[in-house]
Amino acid sequence: MAPAEPGDASDVHCRLDELLERRGMTLKGLSDRVGVSVVNLSVLKNDRARAIRFSTLQAICEVLGCEIGDLLVLRRSTT
Repeated sequence: MAPAEPGDASDVHCRLDELLERRGMTLKGLSDRVGVSVVNLSVLKNDRARAIRFSTLQAICEVLGCEIGDLLVLRRSTT
């Protein structure tokens, strides 16, 4: 299976902003608890990440009390 190309009909959206807001937590607070820089979390939050380690996903989900599917969702194009 070939890797997906940019501009494909779907993409992954990170719902980090929504999850942080619901928990009254800041990106800095999450950074401190997860051990990932604010810059890297910001890249993820703004849907600019090209990859993420499973250990990072696990740590974020543990701190936020969520599942990976709550954090990352597949957004399909309507074209």
